[in-house]
Amino acid sequence: MLELRRDGARRAIERSWVPEVPVALEFNGLAYAVMMATPADLEDFALGFALSEGLAKQPADLTDLDVAEVEKGWIVRASLTGLGIEQLTERVRARVAESSCGLCGIENLDAVAKPLPPVPSHAPLAEAAIFRALGELRGHQPLGRATGAAHAAAFASAEGEILHAREDVGRHNALDKLIGALAKAGQDPAEGFVLSSARCSYEIVEKTVRAGATRLVTISLPTSMAVDRAKAAGLSLYCLARDDSVLRVNG
Repeated sequence: MLELRRDGARRAIERSWVPEVPVALEFNGLAYAVMMATPADLEDFALGFALSEGLAKQPADLTDLDVAEVEKGWIVRASLTGLGIEQLTERVRARVAESSCGLCGIENLDAVAKPLPPVPSHAPLAEAAIFRALGELRGHQPLGRATGAAHAAAFASAEGEILHAREDVGRHNALDKLIGALAKAGQDPAEGFVLSSARCSYEIVEKTVRAGATRLVTISLPTSMAVDRAKAAGLSLYCLARDDSVLRVNG
């Protein structure tokens, strides 16, 4: 690889690339989704995805997890029990009827605006806890340090100590992996806060709320829909987190 500099200089350099491969998620033998993801912590990914999508209500709903590398990517297979089976079947049935433009129609718009479960009452975060977590985050980003192209999602205690962290090329994937890791560890997300290195889209807010967290801190600004969804659910949202400042949006 050749680095081209403004002053005309040329320099050969070596860089590491962030892994990105197709990861197929199959539940009860049914293909549910194919995600572009980093092939690490895939059991956490499958569990967190099932929980944040509402397919599973608890870790015990997902069993027989099997992760396999295939010629064109990876496949994660699992058995799903509980009420999520009906949603799984409906999703697979609906996908058969989708046109090339994707999901459309009033029913799907209503689904996007479906109310989130209310967040339990909770105390606001101390600024010192946010700054402590930010200071510790880089130490939990080996892939990010190596490539400069990976997102991170972390869970910190109320005092700001990072207890769990996951990385992925996709910001939603990193959060799903974190949610899965917390569920496997029996960690209550309401006891601390989620820290995301990514832009705060409405999906990040929704996954955080569905995971049972009460407070979310992001490095970047949220979208307007993310703010609206956070306020409606009662999620405390902090953004534009820097070493010396943070913006409290809600909470």
